[in-house]
Amino acid sequence: MKNENTTHTENKSRVSRIEGQVRAVNRMIDDGEYCVDIITQIQAARSALQSVSKIILEKHLKHCVAATLKEQNEADIDEKLAEIMTVIKRMGK
Repeated sequence: MKNENTTHTENKSRVSRIEGQVRAVNRMIDDGEYCVDIITQIQAARSALQSVSKIILEKHLKHCVAATLKEQNEADIDEKLAEIMTVIKRMGK
């Protein structure tokens, strides 16, 4: 689906920045940096990942789930709703 590809393209730069943050954590550990500074960097990367996850979930709801609802196929709708519930439960942990 085109909209999914657009979503992934839009978030590619965000994920690249997160990747840089994680590499920085690795360097900080190698360099024996102060523990609180390492934890702060880890928390920043985690927060950034959660943000990207929420953006992708929102796009998924607006495009993929909405398209499924329009098709009105009950089995597909149930499947999408189950997927969403699983994702929401995981995000709450």
